[in-house]
Amino acid sequence: MKTIVFALLAMFTAAMPAPAAAQPGTPLPVDAAFGLDVARAPDGRLTLKWEIAPGYYLYREQIAVSTATGQAVAVDTSPGTRKDDPTFGPSEVYYGQATARLAEPVFGTIEVTYQGCQDGGICYAPEKRRVDALTLAVSAPPRPAPGAGVAWLTEEASTGDGALPDGAGFALAADDGLIDTLLGQGGVLLVVLSFPLFGLLLAFTPCVFPMYPILAGALAREGDKLTARRGFVLSTIYVLSLALAFAFLGAAAGWSGQNLQLVLQSPVTIGLLAILFAVLALSMFGLYELQLPGAWTSWIARRTGGLGGSKRSAALLGFSSVLIVGPCVTVPLAGALLYIAQTADVALGAAALFGLGIGKGLPLIVLGTLGGRALPRAGAWMDSVKRVFGFGFLATAIWTATPLLPAGIDLALWAALLIAIASFALTARLPAPTPLAAARALGAIALVCGVILMLGAASGGTDPLRPLAQFAQRGTQVGPGRELAFASVGSATELKARLGAAGGRPTLVYFTADWCVTCRVIERSVLPDPAVADGLANFQLVKADLSEFNDDNAALMRAMRVAGPPTMVFFDAAGSEVAKTRLIGSVTVDSLTRSAAAAREL
Repeated sequence: MKTIVFALLAMFTAAMPAPAAAQPGTPLPVDAAFGLDVARAPDGRLTLKWEIAPGYYLYREQIAVSTATGQAVAVDTSPGTRKDDPTFGPSEVYYGQATARLAEPVFGTIEVTYQGCQDGGICYAPEKRRVDALTLAVSAPPRPAPGAGVAWLTEEASTGDGALPDGAGFALAADDGLIDTLLGQGGVLLVVLSFPLFGLLLAFTPCVFPMYPILAGALAREGDKLTARRGFVLSTIYVLSLALAFAFLGAAAGWSGQNLQLVLQSPVTIGLLAILFAVLALSMFGLYELQLPGAWTSWIARRTGGLGGSKRSAALLGFSSVLIVGPCVTVPLAGALLYIAQTADVALGAAALFGLGIGKGLPLIVLGTLGGRALPRAGAWMDSVKRVFGFGFLATAIWTATPLLPAGIDLALWAALLIAIASFALTARLPAPTPLAAARALGAIALVCGVILMLGAASGGTDPLRPLAQFAQRGTQVGPGRELAFASVGSATELKARLGAAGGRPTLVYFTADWCVTCRVIERSVLPDPAVADGLANFQLVKADLSEFNDDNAALMRAMRVAGPPTMVFFDAAGSEVAKTRLIGSVTVDSLTRSAAAAREL
């Protein structure tokens, strides 16, 4: 427990001194940030010289030169300043001024490539300039006109409608970001106080629900040792560990430059978690007993007074629970991760994520405290309670495994679970003072719902919330040409091409993944809705599938300022993102149609 307290103090101490620190200003146009000049030395070699604006730096490794035919030209550069960069990791960079000399004389036209960043702010896309070796004139290579659907960064665009360099050629809507907005309104203190509130508002969303049976099952295993005080201690340790895991996730993302929210959510990880919950469920049904060897248990009890093992288990469960809520991107989570990625302010980003975890866990602490007072101490009651929590673990296993299952299989599994619950409630010999009539009524309801789900699965249904929807739609199906068909893109280049070929239509770009549970809900319950089909009737629909995470779609996410799926970005007919229409996390029919209407009207 002391270790956790010291870790919290260290993190908040690191985060709090920054109120007076200046925030990076509006990014300069690239030629103002990195002014390139060319001179010829007496030996005929060209010298490239950049005047770098204060607060900006240029990467040594990103300076390259090639001929008009694409042949590389050797370049001599001086050592730079070492920097632990959030984008490229440990790098050499130049501040103030940078010089590069071609290793040999050249004639004709050459192409110079370079890239830099705003210190504490955004990073520019790689820039290319053409240099006439005879006249030493510097010019930009031809690019598509903004009217073609791609708004490239120019001096005019950079001061206009939010076309920032990190858009890498996309005209993204101006957005200070959630943390930047809070910093501007009330400084670091407002950030630290706001994120627990955001977490509390998210505490009853579907992504957090699986944590309730996890904690309840852990408390139920305490048996007659469980008290209100012990329930409070164990649930608090669980929540603190969950919050620390969120903070470490953000810190690791800042240090490594990777979006670990995506990296950790592999099919293998999801499958192992589902298996773990199934194993825990079977132990609740008495099939076997999960416990440490007797010698280990005795050793821990002698040194911790009997509670240390439970504390360690609660901490391990809490820390690993971040893997469950990790795939569910929300506006606060996306805002914190993007802030860390863009500013490398690991301390403040991690503190915000820690607060988000605390807020999500407050109802769990209440559950643990009340559970310690209300749950029975021993006897037949406890056997029934363990079976109830066993069903909760099975539900968590199905929910976790859903992204890996073929469409409709999860519907059958939910049906089987409900029928099993009905069988238990209708036939079990429940001890007093169980309200027998209520248990039997719940069993009957579960049986009816299970049969309906089974009929839906057998008839081709895929949505557990609307298992018989296919029957209602027969005879009233959406006519030809109304079905939503998304074109797939896997890189920024492909997306630019799609935007350029929109033909005067607005565009919806949908970031999704097979492992994204919320995406499955959107694709089953929101996108098939007739109102959505009407709202997107004249849209170019583009899907970026992040199921297989690679360098190309990682670069696309950075260019589009996307933290994870599900995210929907709306572009108008001119290829510019429409302000205040981006959807992150859970999407409803109303929110999607409102954003589509705003993009269509421009």
